[in-house]
Order: sequence, then C-alpha cells, then structure tokens
Amino acid sequence: MKCALCSKEAVIYLPYAGSSFCESHFTERFERVVKKEVRDQIRFRSNSGRISVALSGGKDSSVTLYSVASILGKRKNVTVTAFTVDEGIRGYRDRSIETARKLCSSLGIDHEVISYSEVFDTTMDDQVIAGLNGKSPCAICGPMRRQLINMAADRTGSDYVALGMNSDDIAQSVLMNVSRGDLDRLIRMAPHRASIPGLIPRVTPLRSLSEREVLLYAMLKEIPHDSGWCPYYSQAQRNLFRSVIDQIEEKYPGSKLAMGKMQVEVRKAVFQEKEISIDRCRKCGMPSSSELCSVCRNSGAA
Repeated sequence: MKCALCSKEAVIYLPYAGSSFCESHFTERFERVVKKEVRDQIRFRSNSGRISVALSGGKDSSVTLYSVASILGKRKNVTVTAFTVDEGIRGYRDRSIETARKLCSSLGIDHEVISYSEVFDTTMDDQVIAGLNGKSPCAICGPMRRQLINMAADRTGSDYVALGMNSDDIAQSVLMNVSRGDLDRLIRMAPHRASIPGLIPRVTPLRSLSEREVLLYAMLKEIPHDSGWCPYYSQAQRNLFRSVIDQIEEKYPGSKLAMGKMQVEVRKAVFQEKEISIDRCRKCGMPSSSELCSVCRNSGAA
C-alpha cells in the first residue's frame, strides 16, 4: 500500500478520507488538523493567556498536551500547564500518574494532581465497595471527575481547559445525548466558544481525528502514554454506543466526523451560545443543570 501523496510505503489507510498516507505525510496532516482546531477554538481575550490540559496519561490526553505545548507553548505570552485527576483506582491511576509526570517533565510543563480523596474525602474504589445503588461506576465517577477538572483549571486561573477527546469520543457523546433526548447537554458539549458562568471553557483539539490516528501519532512520535484500561470500564454505558458508532462508521465512513459537525451546527442554529447558561448546585455551589448537581445527588444530599 503506497502513500496517496508520494511513492513511500503507507503507514495508515483512512477510509473516511479514501487515502493512504506514509509516516511523514500522515504526521503532517495530523498536525495541520490539530493546528486548525486550536486556532478555531482558542481565542484569548488579551495579549496573554493560560491553558490547562486534563492529562490522564492515556494516549489521547498525552497527544493533546504534546500538541498544545508544541503549538502554543513556545509563545511568550501563553502558559501551558497540566493536571491529572486521581480517582483513587488502585493499580490503574497510580501508574498513569507516573506516565503523566514523565511526559510533563520531558516537555517542561508544570503538573499537579487533584484527587477525589482530597476534595470528596473518598475514592472510586471506596464508592464501589460501599455499593453504587444500581448505578454504573461511570455514572458516579463522571460527575465527580468533571467537577475536579473545572476546579483544577480554576485553581490555575486558566482561560481554557483542553480535553483529549477524539472524533470517536465526540460521536459517542452525541449519540448518547440524542438517545436520551437531552438537548441541553448536547449543546453544552465542548468545544465552548462562549464563556459559561462558573465553567472554565473546554476545548477539544483532537475532535477531528479518529482514535486510530491518535494512537498511531503517539507511537510514531514516541509520546509517553499509558495503555491500561480502567478496571470498571466493562460496566460503562458508553460501550454500547461505541459499538453502534463503530458499525455505522464501518458501513458509512466519515459518520463520526459528521456527528461532531452536526452537534456544532445544532448549537449554532438552535441555541445561540450567548444564551447557554448553567445554574449552581444549592448544596456545593458547583455548576449544575439542576437544583442539585449529580455529585450531591449521588451522595444522597438533602
């Protein structure tokens, strides 16, 4: 299989592009796509700015940090930092934290860890042992993790927080929200081009690149990343939607990207971003779409 742009051996075939690419043309294309997303999504209000990367240590967030640091880190007026949320999952998160620290050290990026035990006085392992009351571990963990991402970005005074979401993740989230009929959550999905009070705007530099592309780029660039899976992964509701999306993409290449673009267009057409708002939880004060946030509801707050 030859590269569509030269005679070199191809390293990947992308069905949605209908082309194969060699290593040099693949990396060039990958970096061009990320630069466009960064340029489109990130607009600092002044001559200086700060962006934090939510770094789990996995391939997606590691490539996100590497890319953001490469694109913005050399600017004297921009500060790039990273943080890792420690959910307290033994044998999984402790290993990926070390990987995250190694990457940050190699890039000269400040890194901090914010933990469930520090903020919530519990861990995910403790939550599972105590019982989930019929909920999946992800239903408990997700809201807690989102709160800490916002908290960590706020601590550093960041203008944006970058998430390592690829086109697969975006398409899965779109379908999940559509299946629930949750229009509010659909239009609040990242990237956030307008400020939402109490919420640090999220950006997704990898949103136009597939999981396969991100993994290959990480391997070709030898970016340190952890390839382990969360032990609670098998119970995630997202698995069903991942399977459905993969089947659709196999039959109709480009569907994942189309879903991501559709979400952005729905937000533009139906709800102007200046109208997007979010309330505060009456108990903890964190951003919430209802009177009580998911974390407080799950903890049985009255």
